[in-house]
Amino acid sequence: MIETKMFFNGVKPSKFALSPRRADYYDVSDIITSAQYKIQDEEIKAFEDIDLIYRTLVSVVYNFVPASGHPGGSISSGRIAQGLLFSSMDYDFFDPLRENNDILTYAAGHKAMGLYALWALRNELVRASGAADMPREKFQLRLEDLLGFRRNPTAATPLFRKLNSKALDGHPTPRTPFVKIATGASGVGVGASVGLALGAMDIYGDKAPKVHVIEGEGGMTPGRVSEAMAAASASRLSNTFLHVDWNQSSIDSNNVCPENSKSGDYVQWTPVELAYLNDWNVIHVSNGHDFFQILNAQKFAASQSGNKQPTAIVYRTVKGWKYGIEGRAAHGAGHKFSSDGYYGSLLEFEARFGVKMPRYCAGIPADDAVEKCFYDTLLVIRRVIEANPPLSGFAADKLNASKERLDACGRTPRSGAPDPEKAYTVKVSEPPAALRFRPGKEITLREALCLGLNHINNLTGGSLMVSAADLYNSTSVNLVGNGFGEGFYNSVTNPGSRTISAGGICEDAMGAIAYGLSSFGRHIGVTSSYAAFIAPLEHIAARMHAIGQQNRKTLDGKPGNVFIMINAHAGAKTGEDGATHADCQSLQLLEGNFPKGSLITLTPWEPCEIWPLLSAALNKRPAVIAPFVTRPAEKIFNRAASGLPPSEDAAKGVYYILRADVKKPRHGTVVLQGNGVATVFIYEVLPKIKEAGLNMNILYVASKELFELLDEKEKEAIFPEKLAMEAMGITDFTLPTMHYWIRSRGGMARTLHPFKNCQYLGSGKADKVLEEAGLDARAQLQAVKDYTNFIISSRK
Repeated sequence: MIETKMFFNGVKPSKFALSPRRADYYDVSDIITSAQYKIQDEEIKAFEDIDLIYRTLVSVVYNFVPASGHPGGSISSGRIAQGLLFSSMDYDFFDPLRENNDILTYAAGHKAMGLYALWALRNELVRASGAADMPREKFQLRLEDLLGFRRNPTAATPLFRKLNSKALDGHPTPRTPFVKIATGASGVGVGASVGLALGAMDIYGDKAPKVHVIEGEGGMTPGRVSEAMAAASASRLSNTFLHVDWNQSSIDSNNVCPENSKSGDYVQWTPVELAYLNDWNVIHVSNGHDFFQILNAQKFAASQSGNKQPTAIVYRTVKGWKYGIEGRAAHGAGHKFSSDGYYGSLLEFEARFGVKMPRYCAGIPADDAVEKCFYDTLLVIRRVIEANPPLSGFAADKLNASKERLDACGRTPRSGAPDPEKAYTVKVSEPPAALRFRPGKEITLREALCLGLNHINNLTGGSLMVSAADLYNSTSVNLVGNGFGEGFYNSVTNPGSRTISAGGICEDAMGAIAYGLSSFGRHIGVTSSYAAFIAPLEHIAARMHAIGQQNRKTLDGKPGNVFIMINAHAGAKTGEDGATHADCQSLQLLEGNFPKGSLITLTPWEPCEIWPLLSAALNKRPAVIAPFVTRPAEKIFNRAASGLPPSEDAAKGVYYILRADVKKPRHGTVVLQGNGVATVFIYEVLPKIKEAGLNMNILYVASKELFELLDEKEKEAIFPEKLAMEAMGITDFTLPTMHYWIRSRGGMARTLHPFKNCQYLGSGKADKVLEEAGLDARAQLQAVKDYTNFIISSRK
């Protein structure tokens, strides 16, 4: 029998080529050969000295915070960052809060040791130059602050306290001057940086601040990075510059990407290929440790904006260059404390500047003594800088030139640029006309929400920019941008649009971009997808934004910048899609899992509650607002005719649907949460409870977090703790979301929830899915009757 493969022996592979790109590819050697720009030898020498001090600082910091930090990547990216801070960027060192500064983000947050060392070195150089108008101490990062690397604010060592050292987190946060976003979580930093660039571009147009992003090839492997790169290209964010420290080394591999005919351990693309595939301009720098190549590439990139595409500069480097440990061995690891290897890493510095570093640390391991040695070592570096006025003068001149370029470039906000501040003062009691619904009208919760957001968008001049996972019409967020440009945002052809393409079905990148957009400070980033997907996939971006906002407030004292994550098609009413999409677990991922006040979930049961909840949440200015809205249309309930309180009561987070007569024996308390169960209960179960004469408290949870933000006296007045000890619950969501409201084991056992029958639910219309879950009217009523019988019998 002839083998099938023999029939195809003559088939040869076809040639394949990418379709034409808008972007261009350059090699730095061609730039150097052709360019008129020439770098003076004296400038290169000064940069060499700066880098030597920087590498020494990195080694010192790692030595005194042993087994903590990433010296290898901090060193391999150091010259890239130095070129940016001292030559290529336009910013005002003396005003870190200046909005039109160019921005440098460390998407590779594990290089924080390098960021702190470079920030402290820059500060020291300016101080030593004799600058009379240094920023206030809180807006500096001093050599003394390096004593706080990876330390908690409660650290009690004497110099940390005496010198008022800052506690520097293991990954960057906006507690540090000039840091706009918290980074370090896999791949989120690139997306958030794209969001910053989007915010800057929308406010400043063609003269937008440039956002420079430092990342490594390992940090580009998460899928959300490719998603974000696609979004930046599609939106034509030409103010985005990705600086790739391609050192080929991760924690476990020294061959991350293919190179020299050898396949990669992790991916089969190089950073050059990935960037160009996504239509980014690419500049390849063959030696990322050569300042001549680095500065030429950066200057060239800044001058090229003709095709309006983002740019990636890919620098081939060596992780741990000249440190004594290279490759993956220097990723999250370094020389042992006060070892020969550590002292060897200081020899070049000692020889160049004719000094000797302290070498007595190993014999005195007590925390106070080690800290003293750490500070003594930093003081040697300070004395070297003070003894070299030409070097500090060079740095000061460079930073002054940077400010002068910024002042001269005419970088001002465009006419009519968005301002989100009015969004945070809208009144609960004043819904827009579009949300004043008459009883009997049908509208979806998602449409009502997006009509409210569109009102806010018009109120704030377009401060809301929205993305959805290819679900713009499906989740109604297309309405948010009504009145602005049609179609997707494009900085060149459609800058008025408020709709971001965000790479397609890309919840990961959407969340990161919205986080960065909101962090810029002039927008409210909005994302939307199925609750089943967006709650887990954007949890990291939401957490990073909450961390970032918390830390930024400590620096500038300003209130929060909000990011809105719409959990659409939530719960059992998405039943036709089945358990993969009709997810009851999503609320549990967010509710109660963030510090108080940093994230607010909203769970309205009917459209009239949308505006009170949305406006109340915006008034609180949390980092994240997470509304949960269902898919089917809802009929507007006549609250007044049915004796329900006005929809404004939802703004308290919890309100009474029915309140027991305190003069009569109470038949129990039921707590409801979720549109699905509440609609069934209020339309079908509540009338029968009233007919039966049951004297009960029935409460609805519209927002756990809004309730928690009330003062203790008001909380006790609305929902006394004694009620929680007797209550049972009925919820669209998982049982743990009821723990706050139901405090007894008996109450939890009686609580109805979608997993009550220990299984995921099948597909079907909403009513049939609720029936399968035991959440239909018959099951709810029976459960309430059983519960009230228990309450009555327990009192006999």
